[in-house]
Amino acid sequence: MSDQAFRLTDAQMARFIAHGYITITPDLPPAFHAEVFAQHQEVFEKEGNPGNNLLPRIPLVRKVFEDAAVVGALKSTAGEDYYLQPHRHPHFNKAHSEGQSMHQDGGKRWSHRTRYLLAFYYPQDTPIERGPSGIVPGSHYFNTPEGARISEEVPLTTPAGTVTIADYDLWHRAMPNTSDNNRYMIKFLFARMSEPQAPAWKNEQADWPGVEPALAGDELELQKMYAHTWHWHRGAGSGALLPRNGYAPAELLKILAAEQERPAIAAAYALAAFGIEVVPDLIDILTDETEMTRRHAAYALSTIAGPAVAALTDALGHTEAITRADAATILGDIGPTAASAIPALITASKDANQDVRRSAAEALSTVAQDTPDAVPALIESLSDEQGQVRQVATLALCRLGPHAEEAIGPLQQVLDDENRYVRADALYALERIGTSEAKDTLIRHLMPARWCPVTTATSTF
Repeated sequence: MSDQAFRLTDAQMARFIAHGYITITPDLPPAFHAEVFAQHQEVFEKEGNPGNNLLPRIPLVRKVFEDAAVVGALKSTAGEDYYLQPHRHPHFNKAHSEGQSMHQDGGKRWSHRTRYLLAFYYPQDTPIERGPSGIVPGSHYFNTPEGARISEEVPLTTPAGTVTIADYDLWHRAMPNTSDNNRYMIKFLFARMSEPQAPAWKNEQADWPGVEPALAGDELELQKMYAHTWHWHRGAGSGALLPRNGYAPAELLKILAAEQERPAIAAAYALAAFGIEVVPDLIDILTDETEMTRRHAAYALSTIAGPAVAALTDALGHTEAITRADAATILGDIGPTAASAIPALITASKDANQDVRRSAAEALSTVAQDTPDAVPALIESLSDEQGQVRQVATLALCRLGPHAEEAIGPLQQVLDDENRYVRADALYALERIGTSEAKDTLIRHLMPARWCPVTTATSTF
């Protein structure tokens, strides 16, 4: 059956935006999940954790992410051409474990837009005593334990076979396993390849439908933040979408710079309603020594979008590297609306500072995704001395896809890069480019690298 029938409804999408997760049940029999669990037990006992080699070692898991309901939910939230990233990990919560601390994966991104997802698959029943994943609904908009309210934990107690799709920034952990049984959770990462141009779910309502905040008693006006995310997912852009409230900009700027994260983020979205009027003040905040304050200004500038692009482009030439890097990050979050900044971002991708180069290369992946203009600069970034710069440049070429035909040769060169994710993303970039030359390059590399899932230390031939 087509995944179209399984796209999220407006109500489901609204809950995903506000709460940061949705749980899906694939159409697979209990015996399937029991076999996946058994294979995990065997592999872990004999070989240890297969890590990124999970799929070739236990290929049965692929069926989970080929299921129409799972595909429909992923397309609804991450776009039609989402990317199953090369990092995946079976999380082993052994019997009588103490669990983990609440955390976010990979560090906080300065964005409230859905470009990266986590997916948690559970091959066994996971009641509370077996150490389920604990999540904090709505926490993906916040960067601190206080702002995220991590004490408001909800256990994902689910039957075997469920898949929870979560925003990459949702706070989560493995809870203590007080049972006598091991628990597995297989985590996958997904990336959005194309900026939204139209709703990817079964959208019938243009306006934000409204949803209760994820945490009861929340005092903030979070609906502005949710509404902005809703309209971004619909491809309606941003700016001029948020009505003004009774505060003056000066009052909101004071709240934005305060130490309390929740009121500050609410102030950022309220400030965005003033548009170009508040851009100079927000640009000035990008020189603040406090990272959190700069990040709050970034949310406001990103939401203002088009009217802020010229000032952000000028900030790419600031004397302070941290300001240049932050300006590039915000332009990248704005996306194609910031296309006029492409030449300045190309210049920034050659900056002496590695953080600026990384931020600029990453920004080009969204700002320049509809044009080949950034391809030569991204090719140059593939040979950067810093692995993180090479990695974001490779992912940027994935996003540019058919526009990156010029990069086929350079991508072939980095198929032997020391960074495993540069190598993996280069393969996907060749697939996305899609020409005969790109596909031939891809096949020539993959054929001798074929993985045999039944070859182990005890069965070598």
